[in-house]
Amino acid sequence: MNADELRAIQAPLKAKYKEDASSASYTLRAEGRLGVDSLGCDVASHIGNVKAGLHPAAGGDGSMACSADMLLQALVSCAGVTLSVVATATGTPLKGGTVTAEGELDFRGTLGISKEVPIGFKAIRLKFALDTDATPEQLDTLIRLTERYCVVYQTLKTPPTLEVSRVS
Repeated sequence: MNADELRAIQAPLKAKYKEDASSASYTLRAEGRLGVDSLGCDVASHIGNVKAGLHPAAGGDGSMACSADMLLQALVSCAGVTLSVVATATGTPLKGGTVTAEGELDFRGTLGISKEVPIGFKAIRLKFALDTDATPEQLDTLIRLTERYCVVYQTLKTPPTLEVSRVS
């Protein structure tokens, strides 16, 4: 896809959202089913269910997806899509490449071994290895705009209000 084709696809959406700001608000949803006979959770996705379970460092056997890994995968996929779209929109030459996310996690927190150890990632590194003929300035712009427009990156950088409830 080239920049003109991308603009043609997005133009009606942008016009609609400018005319009616409320039409740009969507509530995305994910749902999981708890298994009675396992410690897993079946998470529905557009390509089928993903069975999530414990990471081997928390006692899992590695046969199920780890939610922490899935968070990093969501970051990689969102950053990769965003970077590709930004490269297309700006005409930045991009032949390919890889996006990698690494997260530092101390399992003593989630296993309840130490209350002093935070639960969750204490650091996440997002790395781009790009096959491109772009100038250093173009690459700086590409990365800056990817950070700016990547939904998952921005959500992790500035966490939203979280709410937990039990539905009867």
